Amino acid sequence: MSMNPLIASLEGKLIVSVQAYPGEPLRTPEIMAAMSRACELGGAAAIRCQGLADIAAIKGRVEVPVIGLWKDGHEGVYITPTLRHARACVNAGADIVAIDATDRPRPDGRSLEDTVAPLKEEGVLIMADCATIEDVRRAADLGFDMVSTTLSHGTAAIDCGMADGPDLPLLRQAVEEFPGVPVVCEGRVHTPAEARAAIDAGAWAVVVGTAITHPTSLTSWFKAELER
Repeated sequence: MSMNPLIASLEGKLIVSVQAYPGEPLRTPEIMAAMSRACELGGAAAIRCQGLADIAAIKGRVEVPVIGLWKDGHEGVYITPTLRHARACVNAGADIVAIDATDRPRPDGRSLEDTVAPLKEEGVLIMADCATIEDVRRAADLGFDMVSTTLSHGTAAIDCGMADGPDLPLLRQAVEEFPGVPVVCEGRVHTPAEARAAIDAGAWAVVVGTAITHPTSLTSWFKAELER
């Protein structure tokens, strides 16, 4: 089966995750859109973002593809957890929809397969956020357009320091098992060197978020090093 041109265009490229958490000073769609445009000017090939308002605002500000997701809740499956959430992301303007691809129970009782099948029929491009190689295998079998190491670390990127790097072992295993599937490295990519290492390990593309778009974390890293 031929690869969608949009997915093909991301090969070897940088995707920037532009997100701010509730209660943070940057937490407005307008600021997220401006930051996304700044990342686009810096060379980002796509923007990954969350929430319907952010998706719509960013889509109206950038020319590169938008990978949209909807975080609903804080535990279990909360990254675009249901078919309703995924369709809402599409309606908000997402070019690709990122979905939790683990086998954990979903709020609406649907299986991952039952969630994905209608989206595939509707022509929606979907990205699998995976935690393990089993998740990658499941996603590849279900026909996800991209798979990602997003969930392999178990905690949010903002909770880690500079010492923790990307999950290259999982990336390499996924690339080896599924040479025809675009495998994206996402999670704890803190430096250009780590991004390069991910591409060298076979990543189709690399997602960087905190190290580019989360100034609170960046400031805390510098502060911690000065106080070490």
